[in-house]
Amino acid sequence: MNKPKKANFIIIDDSELDCFIAEKLIKHAGISKEIRSFMLAAEALEYIGQLTLPEDEATTIILLDILMPIMSGIQFVEEFEKLPAEIQDKYIIVAFTSSMNKKDMATIKSFKSVKCLYDKPITPEVLMSLVEDAAT
Repeated sequence: MNKPKKANFIIIDDSELDCFIAEKLIKHAGISKEIRSFMLAAEALEYIGQLTLPEDEATTIILLDILMPIMSGIQFVEEFEKLPAEIQDKYIIVAFTSSMNKKDMATIKSFKSVKCLYDKPITPEVLMSLVEDAAT
């Protein structure tokens, strides 16, 4: 049996419970090298902007909640896309939402750095497919 591929993860969600569940699912699936969670999108953005990654570092998958106070997922992506291309290229943003707001969904999907959008809650199957896609 092949060993599962692994990626780094950053979880950005204002719900402590959703962060906890996502971390547990990722750990249980055995697909993570490193997991960091942020309840404030601005803190995650600051972390990403200051991080220096080695050239061979694995892709980092950002699991991003769209609906958050202070800085929404949409505002996060707007700021993320202002970062230098060499930083952006190290990340894949996957948006998650419990909202059925079509405008928010269309807006988040319009960003070049957002790979896809899923409904909450995150599932192990979605996580496995994200890591597979990130490794290719």
